Parts: sequence; C-alpha cells; structure tokens
Amino acid sequence: MFTLTLTRTATLRALADTFIPAGPGAGALAGSALVDVDKLAAAIQAQPLGAQAEFGQLLDLLEKPFVGLTWAGPWRPFARLSAAERERLLQSWGASRLAPLRKGFHALRKLCVFLYYGNSPVNGALNPAWQSLGYPGPSPAGAAETDRPLRPLTPRADVTYTCEVLVIGSGAGGGVVAGELAAAGHDVLVLEAGPYFHGTDFSQREVDMLGALYDARGTLGTRDGSIGILAGACLGGGTTVNWAGAFRTPDYVLQEWATEHDASQFVSAEFRDSLDAVSAAMSVNTDYTRHNGQNQALLDGSARLGQATKLIPRNEKGLDESDEHFRALGYSTLGDAHGHKQGTLNTYLPMAAAHGARLLADTRVARVTIENGRATGAEATYTPADGSPPVRVTVRAERVVVAGGAIQTPALLLRSGLRHPHLGQHLHLHPTVAVAARYAHAMHSWHGPSMSIVNDSFTRLHGTNFGAKLETPPPHPGLLAMVLPWVSGAQHREMLDAADHLGSFIVLTRDRDGGRVHIDKHGAPLVDYQLSKFDRQNMLEGVRAAAEIHVAAGAHTVYLPHGTLPTLRAKDGRLENPALLAALPTLSWQPNRFGLYSAHQMSTCRLGGQAATHPVRPDGETVEVRGLYVADGSAFPACSGVNPMLTIMALAHYTAQGIKASLPAVARAAVAA
Repeated sequence: MFTLTLTRTATLRALADTFIPAGPGAGALAGSALVDVDKLAAAIQAQPLGAQAEFGQLLDLLEKPFVGLTWAGPWRPFARLSAAERERLLQSWGASRLAPLRKGFHALRKLCVFLYYGNSPVNGALNPAWQSLGYPGPSPAGAAETDRPLRPLTPRADVTYTCEVLVIGSGAGGGVVAGELAAAGHDVLVLEAGPYFHGTDFSQREVDMLGALYDARGTLGTRDGSIGILAGACLGGGTTVNWAGAFRTPDYVLQEWATEHDASQFVSAEFRDSLDAVSAAMSVNTDYTRHNGQNQALLDGSARLGQATKLIPRNEKGLDESDEHFRALGYSTLGDAHGHKQGTLNTYLPMAAAHGARLLADTRVARVTIENGRATGAEATYTPADGSPPVRVTVRAERVVVAGGAIQTPALLLRSGLRHPHLGQHLHLHPTVAVAARYAHAMHSWHGPSMSIVNDSFTRLHGTNFGAKLETPPPHPGLLAMVLPWVSGAQHREMLDAADHLGSFIVLTRDRDGGRVHIDKHGAPLVDYQLSKFDRQNMLEGVRAAAEIHVAAGAHTVYLPHGTLPTLRAKDGRLENPALLAALPTLSWQPNRFGLYSAHQMSTCRLGGQAATHPVRPDGETVEVRGLYVADGSAFPACSGVNPMLTIMALAHYTAQGIKASLPAVARAAVAA
C-alpha cells in the first residue's frame, strides 16, 4: 500500500506550490497551504495496488537527482529546483512524447488542483481560494436533520444470511430489482459497497463528498490515466450522485439493440411499460424551467444558430421557484441534502425495506459462490463506519442479481470464475470533454440544475447512429480546476479568476468503439480504453459546435479542450480567429494530451440472443451460471447515447418481472398466499 513518507510529503508540497503558485490577493495562497496531503494519500490508497506502487515510484523518481534526465534539466531533486525550474519540468512532462511522463503529469496535476480548489474547511469556513473565483461555497440552507428512513444491518461478528434473492448493488439497477422483488413478496437482501448517507450527511463539501460517495474516492480512471471515471459507490449508487437527467432511450438505439443483438424485448410493449413504470416511480418531469447561466447560454446560443434544444426531463419533485431551491439543485451531484432528487435512495429502496428487504451498506463482495453451475450466494466483507474491525459476511441465496456497474460487475464475475470471452469487453464510456468560455456577465453556474437543456443536433452524424450530445456539467471549483487545461501556474490561476463568469458545455460522445475491463492478480478492476479515430472525429465536431454556440451566446473567450490551450476570441457574436477552430483536428489527440472524462460506463456484460458473443441472455441471466443475473448498465448491448439512468432502471424493472415469472411453483404459491 502507498505510504506517505516525509520525503514524499515534501515533494508533494513542492508540486502543489508549482501547480498553484501564490498569487496577488489575500486568498491567493500557494498550493501547499491548502492541499491536504493526507486526503491526497487517501485518494491514492483507494486505487489498485499496482497503481499505488506506480504513484509511489513517480514520487520517488522526483526525489532523485537523475529526474533531470526526463527534461534535460539540472540534476537535483524536484524539491530542490527553483520555482521556474520546477514549472519547466512539469511543462516538459505535460508535452512529452513519452506517454508515462504525460500520465504522471496529469495524475499529479489533477490531484493537486482538485484538492486545492475543492476542499472545504470542516468548521464551515470558506476556502480562501474561493474569493477570487466568486464562489460562495456550500449552500446547506433549508436542509434539516431528519430520521433516517432506512435501517441497514450492522453486524458486529462474522455472520451468515439466508435469502431468496441476493442483490449486489443498490443504484439504478439493484435498487429497482430489490424494490420490485420485495414488493412481490420475496425475501431480498441488498449488499452495497458504499455508505448510507441521508439529509445533512450530504455536506456539499466537494472533496469530502467525492471521497465518500464515488468509487475509488473519485479517482477511478483508465490504466493509462487519460480518462477520469466518475461512478457512484454509495447507497442509491449513481442515482444518488448523478445530474438528475432522466432521458428515455432513443428509439433508434432500441431498434439497433433489438436487431443487431437479437434482443427483441427492447422494442416490445413490455419494455415500454417498464420505462413508464420507472418514470412514474421517479417523478420524471419537465416542470422546472429555471436555468442557470450556462444552460441559458446553451439555449440562447443554439437558438441564434437555428439549432433546436429540449428541456431535459429530471427526476426531482417538491421544487418551487425560490432562490433556496435553485441554489440547492446545484449541489445534488454531491448528494441531495434536501430530498428533491428521486433516486433509488428515496424511492425503490424504501419500498424494498417496507416489504421486508434487508440492506447492508459498506460491504464489498469478494465473489459470488457457485455450485454445480448455479449461483448459491456470495462472500463479502462488511466494514463498520465507526472503525470497528471488519466482519466476514456469507450469504446463501437461491438467486443472485449483480448490479455493481459496468466496472465492478465484470470484475466481480471474473473473480467468481466466469470466463466468457466477451465478459469485460465492449466497454463504452460516453467519452466527454468540456468546452469552457468566459462571458462579460456573471453566470453563477454552480447553482440551479446542473443540466436542464440539451442540444441533440449532432447525435447522428454522417448518416450513422453515432455523434455527440451537448449538455452542461456541474462546475464546482475542484472539478472545474481539474478540467481546465494547465499550461503554467499563473495561466491556470488566471483562468479560474472570476470563475463565476465561466460557463461550460460538455460534448458527450456516443462511442462506437469500446475498451475493456479485466482484473489484476488481487481481483481489482483494471480499465483499458483509447478513443478511436472514428469517435474522436465525432467528438471534435461536437467541440466545434459547442464553441460556436458559446460565441453565439455572447462569450468573448472560448477555451478549447487541449493541453496546448487553443483560445478563441470573439466580439459581438463573431469569431475573430476562426482558423484556430478549423485547425483543431490537426492537433495531437494522443492520450493525456487533453482531458477526457466519463460519467457513464456500459456494456461490459452485454446481453443478447447470441450466447457466443453475449455473456448475458436477453432475460438477464448469465450464459455460464444459472440463477445469476446482471441488471445494470453493463448489460446494455451497446451504449445508450443518452444519460443512462432511466434505461438502466427500465432494464432492471424488465429483468425483475422475468425473475418473478421464473420462480419455482412452490415459491409462487407462497407469494400468492
């Protein structure tokens, strides 16, 4: 495991001061004054052991005089270089032809700037870095301490549970299956790897909430470091931390899945009924029409270019037009302290518990147990939140439903001995880049719905089903600092100055070509993915469109998402240097030459009617093991092309109906009685 020695701590502090040098103004402290190295170490320790060792080796290299060989600089340890020399070393690594140096640069950069700008003092004081950004800090007003509606199990000694159906995961997939089966009278046990948070537990402190609610403390990524992956790991899963967009699966995608993957249920009345059922349970609506600055810019700029936009259906209720509710919506990606978002935490999980389902949070499943080709339960470890010793958990079940997400589900199945040749393959990520712009007026985009407007004009490019959606991201300081390109310490600080005047669009690419998930010798998931030429071309068309919409909306400066920081200038809605935008495809788009992110992971256990190429049957049961089901985004035949929450929930709902129908006669009779 990664350890934080005194020498490594000194190197990290020198790195922080180089990425974020002190600037003018009372709040412009150098990086080491605000970067919490203990939280940095905790983030590293959440990664697979191989990645931890690699990070330690990176710091050890910087501690040696021969680090000078990597940039033809002086032979002195990093911490003993002058400030200018340290910056030149980092600039050299960021632009290096050597992929490991670019990877190291971005790993260090992301951690330092995120912790500097995203951290919040526990005592409720404001981060001094926020003053120059114009960021007011968390807005917990209106949130109140209320009784927890769920009562998860809290075993204190090794324990064995027996149930009819074991559900692994509690998000869009697992939560729905648990609610549906428990309401039908079945004995359900839910295991969730992450914690149970409720109400004011969601503190809105960016670093703390990403660390508590996301897989790998928010540091999950591809092995080459080029794509940051955000995946919920808490009770309610992704539905607790997502952006509340509740998109229906496009008809052309459902038709594609039905015909190309022999999965006709996607064009059936039954699947439409499942979409309707989960939409109703989640209170999906378009009633809230108040937009923040960047959503309004997407709406206005698109309209001026003659491009249609739509309101995004959202799974929120109990809202009014008050400023209090508007501010609160901006923090729901860090967990909704007010209860407006209707994720499984507020819908299907309470329904499951009301019908007798048992919930066990903070529990990581090592493997599904299998006997004679049939799933029989699982082996797991529960880690009490109060620091008590871990507890071994054994589950005996008649059916097992795995819904841990498209990274963790295939890893668990591989740890459990499944060996289908397509298991873990076909990973789709909806690779996403952010296009930021500066406006003369304040945007205040950290308040209001993170996404309320979508532009679908570029979703089906060149006669294909592939392209890009234009949406908006949550722009809180830590994530914003991580996404904006870093060319120098002064440049990066200047970009974040008056960040309340920044607005960002994201280009969410429906990727045709995928990657894979496999496991290391310890069973931890490893993610390999590189953006293909086809998908990159579609992404760049989306980048160009996003930049033009910014200009049409009145932005005077647009920052293109490349490490060299190509910057567009505009006046009166017209570009002054359009050649720069036209030349975008000629830049190098190798891994770690630009920032790429994913909030949607899909298709690693894809279902379909062709058993040789699809690890999961159309009814959700695995090809290799009877009584073992998959009910999450990993079962998508290909990527959805839209934010996948509602599609996952509908698929889980549909799968749950099939599980009910396939129960042994004696169990059905007991339920009917």
